[in-house]
Amino acid sequence: MCKIGILDKLSFLLVLIGSLNWGTIGLFNLNIAKLISMNIPIIERFIYIAVFLGALDLFSLLFRCNLIMDEN
Repeated sequence: MCKIGILDKLSFLLVLIGSLNWGTIGLFNLNIAKLISMNIPIIERFIYIAVFLGALDLFSLLFRCNLIMDEN
């Protein structure tokens, strides 16, 4: 059994929010990150970087928990 820490849970939340943002961009041409950041580019960039770092953490979780490699 793999222990999932608070950082992994936060990463999952960030990636989920990022995917919902991309869904709203594709479906409705509505960028939620831009709305949250009030059109301030540095804040919008920070949001995208946070989502990216969350995705990297979840990617590393696959290897830390042996979800990709089968030990049989």
